Amino acid sequence: MSTGAERVNFCKRRPGVLHCGVHVIVVGCGRVGSGLAVSLSAEGHSVAVVDRASRAFRRLKDWDGTRIVGSGFDRDVLEEAGALDADALAAVTSGDNSNILTVRIARETYKIPNVVARIYDPRRAEIYQRLGIPTVATVTWTIDQVRRRLLTDGDVRDWSDPMGRLTLIERSLPDDWAGRSLSDLEQPGRLSLVAVTRAGVPRLDASELIGQEGDILHLAVLDEARRGLDRTLAPGTGGTGGEAS
Repeated sequence: MSTGAERVNFCKRRPGVLHCGVHVIVVGCGRVGSGLAVSLSAEGHSVAVVDRASRAFRRLKDWDGTRIVGSGFDRDVLEEAGALDADALAAVTSGDNSNILTVRIARETYKIPNVVARIYDPRRAEIYQRLGIPTVATVTWTIDQVRRRLLTDGDVRDWSDPMGRLTLIERSLPDDWAGRSLSDLEQPGRLSLVAVTRAGVPRLDASELIGQEGDILHLAVLDEARRGLDRTLAPGTGGTGGEAS
């Protein structure tokens, strides 16, 4: 039996083609959960959807992923959904408490690396963010914002100039950058650290901060500096991946 630390690369077969991606568990098959499942599946990821009501799966028309009736905080249900090998989990039911409990079990018991909980009460969401539990608090973020927290490989582009030379991107700070000055990331004329989101709170004094686990970086970078940034922020390099060239 595999453990939470031994991830596998799931492959999804379709007529004439084989897609390989991550395995994602979506708990809750409402409008957000069903839309998220369909979107991820269309990108070639393996998806299992969990909901307490079997009728909720009617939203998944022409969808060949896994459907499981049960509660997201039931460990037997989570294991049936593939929690032992899952790369990501989104808890997007209508219950704040259920979502938080599901995410905590996913992260603490099954060591699923990328998790997010949908929270309806913004005040509670802020508290959970400060406790290190990733949350999405408003309906306006919905599917796209949940996906950003599940699929963390690569960067998220927020804006690019018409020529594609300057891009604003969002990156998660690698754990081995914790304790280092974030100003070390900057390269005058090539790369600027615009802001940092820390525990759900945006900070504009980014270059004065010392990195902390869970920081989200917002950077403005020229195209020719992107490869160097990739090396610098590569997990496990400790920031010694090389300067931009």
